[in-house]
Amino acid sequence: MKHARSLFALLLFALAAGGVYWYRQSSSQSLEQRYKLQAIERGDVTQTVSANGTLNPIVLVNVGTQVSGTVTRLYVDFNDKVEKGQALLELDDSLLAAQARQSAANVQNVAAALDLARASEARMKALFEQEYVSRQELEQAVQTRRSSEAQLAQAKAAADKDQVNLHYTTIRSPVSGVVVDRVVDLGQTVAASLQTPTLIKIAQDLSEMRIDSSFAEADIGKIREGQKVRFTVDAFPNRSFQGEVQQIRLNPTTQQNVVTYNVRVSLSNPEQILLPGMTAYVSIGVASRQDVLLVPNAALRFKPSESSDSERTPAGQKTASESSGESKGKGRKRDTASGTVYRVENGELKALSVSLGITDNRNTEVLGGDLKVGDIVVTGENVASSNGKPSSVGMRLF
Repeated sequence: MKHARSLFALLLFALAAGGVYWYRQSSSQSLEQRYKLQAIERGDVTQTVSANGTLNPIVLVNVGTQVSGTVTRLYVDFNDKVEKGQALLELDDSLLAAQARQSAANVQNVAAALDLARASEARMKALFEQEYVSRQELEQAVQTRRSSEAQLAQAKAAADKDQVNLHYTTIRSPVSGVVVDRVVDLGQTVAASLQTPTLIKIAQDLSEMRIDSSFAEADIGKIREGQKVRFTVDAFPNRSFQGEVQQIRLNPTTQQNVVTYNVRVSLSNPEQILLPGMTAYVSIGVASRQDVLLVPNAALRFKPSESSDSERTPAGQKTASESSGESKGKGRKRDTASGTVYRVENGELKALSVSLGITDNRNTEVLGGDLKVGDIVVTGENVASSNGKPSSVGMRLF
């Protein structure tokens, strides 16, 4: 019995010793194994605002028709280059040509009537001087001659109008450029009534283009004309293009209580690889700092778990999600904010409050605080491995 008690006590002691050893081993794990660490450095940071937009030609002309008719000839097709004044298509001119001939005949008829009125006026003057006719008869002859002159002028104007309409049956290009769309075919009838139908679309010059993008009201106050713009398109995902803010439209657009403003970006397209209608992902640099102290945004987002021995965030201190200065997100933003980072000191973590400036969504400018170049800060916790020991995956120690 006594031997059994001794064995039981020895077993309890072994278990207690093992627990203490395991606790000390787990507690003495290095910070490099438990956390992802990164050193504070100096560098450049640029804050940007982003939006999507559409590439458009600077001048896109919708070529229509002022007269109705059936398309009898087509001289251009998609992507054809055209010159100003070049014939694009022709409409059937049979009815308009007949109307023009009728107007010309009417001019001759009225001209003949005018000749007769002038001859009658001359005879009336001669007879009036010999007192064979009254003054009233002379004045009637003068009025007939003047009326015939007015009718001739009216007939000539109608004939000129019909000639112009006949000329409109040949549709010509108003500008030099490239045909980007053709919406009619041979044999199709077009009717010009209260609204001019569009037949062909011509982009004047694809070497110079523009982007029409919509920016939220929270970002529009940071945008100025002349700012440099970088953008990408899906057609060339690994290539970045440049432009410049040309204009900020003052007319807002409201959709689902979200107010946006149109920002027009001008750009050069010398290779003409950017095509109308492409979606552009626009990024505008609104603020820039050179050679400043930078803290990773991951360090601002890090918060120790409750089981950690580290210091907790001071009461009232902003967390990383509140320490923005970032261009994305909703709500009112400030030029400066504050945040908390955890610095490694003597093998322990110490919470530090820092004042923050602009951010590029990866690093944030440090305006004030006790951080300095070379300080090691925590950017996250390492994922525990299956045997209970922390893994060093993703650790960065400088």
